[in-house]
Amino acid sequence: MDDGVVIGDGTRLWHFTHILPGTRIGRDCNIGQNVVIGPDVQIGDGCKIQNNVSVYKGVTLEDDVFCGPSMVFTNVHNPRANIRRMDEVRDTHVGKGATLGANCTIVCGTNIGRHALVGAGAVVTRDVPDYALVYGNPARRHGWVCSCGVRLEAEGEPVAETETECPGCGSVYLHGAAGVRPVSGVVK
Repeated sequence: MDDGVVIGDGTRLWHFTHILPGTRIGRDCNIGQNVVIGPDVQIGDGCKIQNNVSVYKGVTLEDDVFCGPSMVFTNVHNPRANIRRMDEVRDTHVGKGATLGANCTIVCGTNIGRHALVGAGAVVTRDVPDYALVYGNPARRHGWVCSCGVRLEAEGEPVAETETECPGCGSVYLHGAAGVRPVSGVVK
């Protein structure tokens, strides 16, 4: 761990983890082995970063984000070995409660919405809305998920807002042309 790092109470770091200067990690996080974070990265409370993940400058994780094993954040949009472009970092923001599946790739400059779920192996090249379920290469929206992670029965693009209930926890959402939004339930 380098100088100038702040780590919140209850956060655990596993073997072979390197935290670079200016990085702030919140409370009660779990950082797996062979992880590199920083420099100047902000990680919220309750995040889980599994093994073999690098979180580079320009990435911000809100609270309760899950980064699956070996998922990738890129940090330069058009890298070349012979051209230094570390000052051209494009910011990537991951919203509260989002899940980034194992081996997915998040191309720099994209935003992942709150409670979104990115499937294993997906390649995300554009912004992901709140509560969206995306997967594939390139990643496309294939539905919506509750904040508890269960797929919602909200499909298609309705003309008017309709209610949908999570089959897992009973939370209620409104599904409309702009996506889904919580009405009641476990949403934090």
